[in-house]
Amino acid sequence: MSKLDVKFAGLGAENAPGQEVRQNSEDLKSIMRGDVLPGTPVDFSHGDVDAFAPTPGARDAWQDGYDVGGAQAYTEYRGDADIRAQVAGDLAAFTCAPVDPVDELIITPGTQGALFLALGSVVDQGTKVAIMEPDYFANCKLVRFFGGEIVPIPLTYQGSAEENGPDLAALEAAFSKGVEVCVFSTPNNPTGLVFSQHAITRIAELAAAHNVTLIVDQLYSRLLYSGETYTHLRACAVRPDKLVTIMGPSKTESLSGFRLGVAFGSASLIERMEKLQAIVSLRAAGYSQAALRTWFREPDGWMAQRIAQHEAIRDDLLMIFRKAGFPTATTQAGSYVFPELPDLAVPPETFARLLRVQAGVTVTPGSEFAPHTANSIRLNFSQDHEAAVAAAHRIVEMVERYRA
Repeated sequence: MSKLDVKFAGLGAENAPGQEVRQNSEDLKSIMRGDVLPGTPVDFSHGDVDAFAPTPGARDAWQDGYDVGGAQAYTEYRGDADIRAQVAGDLAAFTCAPVDPVDELIITPGTQGALFLALGSVVDQGTKVAIMEPDYFANCKLVRFFGGEIVPIPLTYQGSAEENGPDLAALEAAFSKGVEVCVFSTPNNPTGLVFSQHAITRIAELAAAHNVTLIVDQLYSRLLYSGETYTHLRACAVRPDKLVTIMGPSKTESLSGFRLGVAFGSASLIERMEKLQAIVSLRAAGYSQAALRTWFREPDGWMAQRIAQHEAIRDDLLMIFRKAGFPTATTQAGSYVFPELPDLAVPPETFARLLRVQAGVTVTPGSEFAPHTANSIRLNFSQDHEAAVAAAHRIVEMVERYRA
């Protein structure tokens, strides 16, 4: 393979949502055990926008953007100025720190687009980047693609409240040895862990002391469950000069089809991101930007109901997996559970394919998030409640079928 072939092979899209249809199931027949399990197919690799419909008014807002015509179709590269002003005000109120809509905010093609732009703005050949393990799979893939060097930081997520979180001593050591960038998600994808106030405060202090750029993905920070608290890093008393926060309405608000994300933070980094976006995609889809007018402005009680519905599904899945003996951390926010499976007679990624073929259940293999979590699977439980519960029972049945 050429260097370019190796570079692009590292991006591996095989386990991305929707890509399972490209996988050949013929080679599984020789190892299949038992019959196909009956039940409604469930794709846990992403949220179901039919089960949880988009924000009320989003379609009308999109239509209004369409009716504006060219002025909305061809916005500034950073996004429509009026929409950015509204979003900046709402984000400032939510994160408890001001946001300048002119210099400190950019609308992107989804939060995935924001992550690409942010890492592309700060990672060069040989740049050392601290990444939590486990964490969102695109972090590692993009860092390697841009030529960076990954410095893994252990993340505890199945311990006590005091034990859970990043290894701060390892993070400090990494920063002192030349790490220039740190990227992480909180709530964590795939575990649903919310970093504690102590952890967030310490990360901010360490980054400021060592001049490290922080990229913080807090996509699920609005979907916070009962009794949980959230600390926004950008509101810390001490914070680094180079900081980008990524959010968007694609998950909690089910607006994923609009491909909208927002990055806000240090003006110098947002300017770099704009220059890169101008080449990669020009802008976030012009008409879709108008749907951001509904973000943070849902009807009274809408968000509370959505959280309650997801919390109920979470609780049922936790009960099923724990009863089966699968260690599963309690999701504190977001819509992911990350159960750890016992040793199986087939490799974990093969088992994930068997789940799809024999049980009609699509999951994301744990190997996507860290080498040591290969025996886990990630489920996005933003699904029809009854179908999700039935699918979880089929997962348990399949594990018993393929136990080592």
